[in-house]
Amino acid sequence: MVRHLSSTAHKPSLAVFKLASCDGCQLTLLDCEDELLALAGRVRIAYFPEASSKVEPGPYDLTLVEGSVTTAADTARIREIREQSRFLVTIGACATTGGIQALRNFADAQEFTRTVYARPDYIDALATSTPVAAHVDVDFELRGCPIDRHQLLEVVTAFLGGRKPDVPNHSVCFECKRRGTVCVTVAHGTPCLGPVTHAGCGAICPAYGRGCYGCFGPSASANLPALVPLLRRDRMDDRDVRRFLHTFNAAAFAKTGEET
Repeated sequence: MVRHLSSTAHKPSLAVFKLASCDGCQLTLLDCEDELLALAGRVRIAYFPEASSKVEPGPYDLTLVEGSVTTAADTARIREIREQSRFLVTIGACATTGGIQALRNFADAQEFTRTVYARPDYIDALATSTPVAAHVDVDFELRGCPIDRHQLLEVVTAFLGGRKPDVPNHSVCFECKRRGTVCVTVAHGTPCLGPVTHAGCGAICPAYGRGCYGCFGPSASANLPALVPLLRRDRMDDRDVRRFLHTFNAAAFAKTGEET
């Protein structure tokens, strides 16, 4: 059970930190607009460089972290953030699975730096990109690339109210059924990751006739080994399947059995 943040005499403090990421999930919070104004009346935004130059020291009641751990400095920083945070919630594919930058996990990162940079000795990066939960305890993970604004508001208000966030664990296929979208795989033979992808986007891609490409990562009951033969049936060879899976949540899909 989530402990009530508003039980103290003062307004709960909210902090938003960034590691290796594109800032898209932080922008989702800013895009909440009217809801953000209402939220600001219930919390004290103590640290959020994307929105304000005002910086208050910790500890913080609720901390949101965007981005993956890709450097030794990130490793030390996320431990410091954890120590300063009563509750820590990771937001987005980078923070929850390692993100698009986790493609380095399947290759030689040093070769990349030698190829791309004129002075690779200036680059200080780890060989892998890993989620925050691989380094510290996390109280909740919010999926997506970027996250869904309604789910973000639900998570923040849930922690403020001392309850468990009402975020579904089912797959995108449920969302297709809910909105009456015809299955693109059954109807048109379009490759789709909907059966193994975490819900949250509202099944936007299938609604417009294209297959889901897994931006919310594997669902709780993902059975990727069962889906891969269906992808091959839809005129995809092994290379196509691997490229289809090696996007925003490549590392997470690999853990569910993609390499088999």
